[in-house]
Amino acid sequence: MIVEPVGLSLSQVADLVDALRQRGETVATAESLTAGLVAAVLTDVPGASDVVRGGLIVYATDLKAELAGVDRDVLAAHGAVHPRVAEMLAEGACVRCRAHWGIGLTGVAGPDPQDGVPPGTVHLGFAGPRGVTVRSVRLDGDRHAVRAAAVRVALEHFAGLLR
Repeated sequence: MIVEPVGLSLSQVADLVDALRQRGETVATAESLTAGLVAAVLTDVPGASDVVRGGLIVYATDLKAELAGVDRDVLAAHGAVHPRVAEMLAEGACVRCRAHWGIGLTGVAGPDPQDGVPPGTVHLGFAGPRGVTVRSVRLDGDRHAVRAAAVRVALEHFAGLLR
């Protein structure tokens, strides 16, 4: 089970999945930093197939454009770790996976900076029926801790958007 190591209980994630089910809505992800962990945590819940459409793992910068539709000019101007990239990843997840909601994550897990961006920098994008929002956070810890915290923060924020 993947849920526990990211600091969420299975019941918390099940509540999120149930909220989507009750609303008749679906979700998809476009993940760089977390390489599919958000989708994996969501699908730890039995019956998640009712609401999870799928996900894109876009670890390589070129795949952010090719698979998720992130504007190449944005990537060239700002690099792969930027709030606008998270926004476009979320939108791309919605469009490419035909979901009501998209969650996009990009960031630096470390131990080294990426394009001058320090480890622990994470940008989370959320696209849905009411538009797109981005949340940027600074997370502490090693690679594993940053990635796990990014999943937790993303799902907690997403649960808040569903309220």
